[in-house]
Amino acid sequence: MVSMAASSVREKQIAAIRRMLTLNVQIGSTRASNAAEPVWKILVYDRCGQDIISPLISIKELRELGITLHLLLHSNREPIPDVPVIYFVLPTDENVQRITQDFRDQLYDSYYLNFVSAISRQRLEDLAAASLHANCVSQVHKVFDQYQNFIALDDDVFVLRHQNSDFMSYYAINRGEVKDTEMDSIMDSIVDGLFSVFVTFGIVPVIRCPKGNAAEMVAVKLDKKLRENLRDARNSLFTTDPTHSGQFSFQRPLLVVLDRNIDLATPLHHTWTYQALAHDVLDLNLNRLRVVEDPDNCSSGGARLKAKKTKTYDMGPKDVFWASHKGSPFPTVAEAVQEKLESYRTEEEEIKRLKIAMGLDGDISDESLSLIPDNTAKLTSAVSSLPELLEKKRLIDVHTTIATAILEHIKTRKLDVYFELEEKIMSKAALDKSIIEVITDPEAGTPEDKLRLFLIFYMCSSGISDVEMDQYSVALKDIGCDLAPLQYLKRWKAFSTATMSPSHYSGGGTSTKTISMFSKLMSQGSQFVMEGVKNLVVKKHNLPVTRMVDSLMELKSMQETDDFRYLDPKLLRPSDPNQIPRSRYPFNEAIVFVVGGGNYIEYQNLVDYAKSRNIGGSVRKIIYGCTDIQNASQFMKQLSKLGCDLG
Repeated sequence: MVSMAASSVREKQIAAIRRMLTLNVQIGSTRASNAAEPVWKILVYDRCGQDIISPLISIKELRELGITLHLLLHSNREPIPDVPVIYFVLPTDENVQRITQDFRDQLYDSYYLNFVSAISRQRLEDLAAASLHANCVSQVHKVFDQYQNFIALDDDVFVLRHQNSDFMSYYAINRGEVKDTEMDSIMDSIVDGLFSVFVTFGIVPVIRCPKGNAAEMVAVKLDKKLRENLRDARNSLFTTDPTHSGQFSFQRPLLVVLDRNIDLATPLHHTWTYQALAHDVLDLNLNRLRVVEDPDNCSSGGARLKAKKTKTYDMGPKDVFWASHKGSPFPTVAEAVQEKLESYRTEEEEIKRLKIAMGLDGDISDESLSLIPDNTAKLTSAVSSLPELLEKKRLIDVHTTIATAILEHIKTRKLDVYFELEEKIMSKAALDKSIIEVITDPEAGTPEDKLRLFLIFYMCSSGISDVEMDQYSVALKDIGCDLAPLQYLKRWKAFSTATMSPSHYSGGGTSTKTISMFSKLMSQGSQFVMEGVKNLVVKKHNLPVTRMVDSLMELKSMQETDDFRYLDPKLLRPSDPNQIPRSRYPFNEAIVFVVGGGNYIEYQNLVDYAKSRNIGGSVRKIIYGCTDIQNASQFMKQLSKLGCDLG
């Protein structure tokens, strides 16, 4: 059995995409190594294909693989003769029709068709007929089902959709007027994406899911699809071959399929870690972070607003600082940036001192210094470290800009206060400030911040009287809040089987240090003015999703998971839903998938949990997946639409 530990979901997908971009020649094979330089070719993708490739492979890397031009399928494209073209698109009717038009227009010399997921027989026959009519059958060299219908954002996190993600959103699944055919279509799309993940890994998981919701529908359909593929021995996608090779394990991974309805408080939670904060208050999508500089910059006297400057940064695993600090509390990140800056200044001063010692002009540039003959061992060392130093300075500048933008939001909206209060609410700790105080405080955040706080309080509390409810509602309306999300959550709380029990959120909340906090940041010359912001130290606690995953991986008995279904696609016959075969050993590997949207708070909580279990030589690996990763504002809009639908 292939183990997930052999390589990450990101590495697996990169390998598959690179193989496709080298005309499906195995990287490192004799054919690939015989080619002195890459075959120059064109890449044509749809929006879905673009979303899959962009977080994984840079434009520079595309060039190195021989891609001279990358174009959208539905853009106006000119004929380019004598060049092969690689298509990477979803197998939709619209896309197939556009490819057949390309055949008729004779745009390219040779065609390599790669479909993101499996193309149906009918559409394949349509393509064959079109190539025959266009007299280009010999030019269609290959047609591949790539099974890449997911987006790997990092080594241990993936989403199924970015473009048209509303199609499988929380709103789409939970709206009252959804038809059975629409729900089936949504579930089939989710299953198609999950099936692609497991084909890419070359593994067949054991599946666990709750009963009676969308998660069960997905799990049952996926079990059936995996079972049917395994039964077809000749065409099975789960045979051990070079494309799916890896370390072997005697234990299969666990797939835990969960419904967003098990926890609606976490998606609304004000967070305190770097990546989750960036996603909440800035614009983070597909590992690209957009930061608007000077958003309040405008002319006086009613003049037109000045153009806002927007900077875009790639925040993938290649950014070493991001990779090591994305899960850290924000104060820790701010201190780390300051330390890096001070370290850089020390190294820069050393190089300046060397310049003077060598009798060089103190103002000579670092780039020019690298061209000067190195006469001493010290200068040689300094010159050789320059590229590394310049890259270090670039990263410091990037994260200084990001951290400054986040800090501005924290201070103007008092996000530290919201985070602390919500942690206490979710862990049933005593509050040092009443909810109504925060709602009526004109300086405490935006109306949306206040509504998020109240909704978490409402979901995690029992016994709020009608009088109190009216008081909260009036206060929220007075500050301009849309109470449609509350209408939906009232219905959800009344009917949901996942009602917040006292044990649903466990943990001790937070502790705060307000005396001599941020000592390193309070020094003169610090990039960050942290005065007035609390240094919150979060006590480790598990969110509902993490607690369920812990119960299932460790084979513990727990009220919320005891009646979960057990599905094993490798069993000849589907198992009785009421019988749960118990494994003797805990699971070391799990994929956690949330139907209806996920968030970086949940992801980071699972990462921290897995690290805490890596003791005594035992290694836990957890991959987090979801239909789409949404921040609180996006999730609130969906709750609002559901509330409006109730009338």
